[in-house]
Amino acid sequence: MRPSIALVAPSLDTFGGQAIQARALAGALRRDGYSVTFVPINPRFPKSAQWLRRYPYLRTVLNEALYVSSLREIRRADVVQVFSASYWSFLLAPVPAILAAKLLGKPVILHYHSGEASDHLIRWRRVIAPFLRSVDEIVVPSSYLQGVFAHHGHRARVIHNVIDTSQFHYREREPLRPWLLSVRNLEPHYRVDHTIAAFARLKQAFPAATLTIAGQGSEEQKLRHLVSQLGLSGVEFIGRVEPAALPAIYDAAHVFVNSSVVDNQPVSILEAFASGLPVISTPIGDIPAMLREGEAGLLVDPDDPVAMAEAVTRLLSERDLSLGIARRARQGIEPYTWPRVREEWSALYDEVLTAATAGQRDEVPARSFPSHV
Repeated sequence: MRPSIALVAPSLDTFGGQAIQARALAGALRRDGYSVTFVPINPRFPKSAQWLRRYPYLRTVLNEALYVSSLREIRRADVVQVFSASYWSFLLAPVPAILAAKLLGKPVILHYHSGEASDHLIRWRRVIAPFLRSVDEIVVPSSYLQGVFAHHGHRARVIHNVIDTSQFHYREREPLRPWLLSVRNLEPHYRVDHTIAAFARLKQAFPAATLTIAGQGSEEQKLRHLVSQLGLSGVEFIGRVEPAALPAIYDAAHVFVNSSVVDNQPVSILEAFASGLPVISTPIGDIPAMLREGEAGLLVDPDDPVAMAEAVTRLLSERDLSLGIARRARQGIEPYTWPRVREEWSALYDEVLTAATAGQRDEVPARSFPSHV
C-alpha cells in the first residue's frame, strides 16, 4: 500500500514555478495511487476578509493564521513534504510545517527550490540551520542547488522537476521566425527588461519580429513603460497564463528567451524543450546543465541584451544550428518526465518511512526504563 503524502506548497492562486510543480507532482502521485493531502501555504481568504488583501501586513497576518490552522490536515499523512523558497518565505511557510510535523511524529521532506539558496544560507544560517538539520531529507531539483547546500554543510538529494511532455506539441520550426517568447514572472531578478532591450535591437534587422511576454509581477508597469519609451511594436503582454493554456502559447512561438540573473531549474525552459523551441538563456543556476553548455540551447552573458539579440540572429540564419539545438533539447528531457522521477520519489518515501519506523522502535525500550536507571 502506498503511503499518504501531505504536500505543503503554494497553490496556483499564487502563480509561479513552485505552484506549477506542486500541482504537477500532486496530480502525478494521485494517478499512481498515492493519497495526497494538499495544504496550500496561501489559503483563500473568507469573502468577508477579502478587503484585507489591500493591506500588506494585515494580509500576511491573516494568511499565516489561516495557514497554520490548516496544518492540522497533516496529521492524516505518513510523510510531510514541504515546498520551500528563501528568506522570510522560509520562516512563514516551511518552518511552521516542519514544527507541526515534528510534534506529530511525522517524517519531513524539505523540497527546496529557490535560486537564491546561496545568499539565503549565508545571511540566515543561524536562523535556518536548526530547521535544515531537523528534517529527514532535503530535496532539490538540480545538482547546482545540491552543490550549494553541500558547500554550507547540508546534504541534499537531487530529484528533478517534472514535466508532462504529452501536454506539449513538439514541432520543428522551419523556417525559424523571429517570434520570441518569454515566460517568466515580471520580477527584477528575471530581467525581462533585458529581454525587451534585446528585442529592440533585433527589431532593427527584423521589422516583423514579435515578442510575447507571459507572466505577471511587480515590474509590469515599468516594463510597459520601457516598451513605450523605445517605441516598440510587436510586443504583447499577455499576463498570467493558466497551465492548461500554456502549450498553445509555446506552440505559437519560435524562439524562447530568458534573461534571468537569479535562477535554478526553470520549468519554462523544460516546456520550451518539449515544444521544440530553441532556447537562448543566461547561464544562471542549473541552466548551463539544462542547456548542456550550449548543445541544447545558446548561452549568453547576463546583463548583455546585445549578445542575446545576436544569438537570436544566429539561430535565424543557421538552420542546422536551430534544428539541432531543438532536437537535442527534446532528446534530453527524459530525466524530467514522470516515469523517471516517479521511481526517485517512491524510493525516498520508502526510505524516510523505514527510518522513521526504525527510530520509533528504538525509542520504545528507552521510554520503558524507570527514571532512576
